[in-house]
Amino acid sequence: MRPAPSSPSVTSRMRRQARKDTAPELAVRRLLHRSGLRYRVNVPVPGMSRRTVDISFPRAKVAVFLDGCFWHGCPEHATEPKANAEWWRAKLDRNMERDEETTRHLTAQGWTVLRFWEHETASDVAATITAAVRREPA
Repeated sequence: MRPAPSSPSVTSRMRRQARKDTAPELAVRRLLHRSGLRYRVNVPVPGMSRRTVDISFPRAKVAVFLDGCFWHGCPEHATEPKANAEWWRAKLDRNMERDEETTRHLTAQGWTVLRFWEHETASDVAATITAAVRREPA
């Protein structure tokens, strides 16, 4: 059960939050494409409903997730909402559990799973992904 929104401005702000094609994702994808890599975006996780891989390299079996600091609990930048704090804590904890479940599931299926925070430099992220896809030492 969702709690009542704390204010109309909060409701508006949350509705505007991008779920896919965020600025960090687009920056990383541009660099990957420029370096000659081809990939798929927002691909369903095989065997798991309602979950997607942000950037997928099916042949190389590399799954990339670019996690938002607030939504996925970044140790450096995550914040604790004050309004409806108990509900938000449970929601954010469940997001982190789901991330771990997804990583375990894909790893068990032979995928290399790479997770990055939204604040990481796009060029560093792209370099790490490129090395993994091409099976080069990072």
